[in-house]
Amino acid sequence: MVGSHSALTHLSPEGHASMVDVSAKPPLLRRAVAVGVVILRPATLDLIQRNRIAKGNVLATARLAGILAAKNTATLIPLCHPIPLTHCSVDFEFLPRGNRIRITASAQVVAATGVEMEALTAVSVAALTIYDMCKAVDKTMRLTGIRLVSKQKLRI
Repeated sequence: MVGSHSALTHLSPEGHASMVDVSAKPPLLRRAVAVGVVILRPATLDLIQRNRIAKGNVLATARLAGILAAKNTATLIPLCHPIPLTHCSVDFEFLPRGNRIRITASAQVVAATGVEMEALTAVSVAALTIYDMCKAVDKTMRLTGIRLVSKQKLRI
């Protein structure tokens, strides 16, 4: 789509990647929620629930990995602004039908730019951590459905 990049905010007038200037935007309370799913074998799901995976507590490790990833999103995604997160949570829900773990991450900040990438990064890295910790016992795992489900901005 050469010539149509003027509407894309991460491209300079010359078509080069650039960080968006948000210095004129007011700081707002911004929240975002993202979800993703890990599909596993029933036996793997059972091992996680009973804390029997050899590498340790899978969900506690995945939670910490997701939060740490959210805090470091700007170092992972080249054009993301470094933002001072005020809150991040990563939660898990066992969905026995379909042998799934649903991951939900929320992130919050008071800033001039959004926090969507932080929530998505938290879900992604939490899912990758589950995969890493369980790959020795389950070669069939799949990560799927990673998406943003909500975002808000509120005047403070």
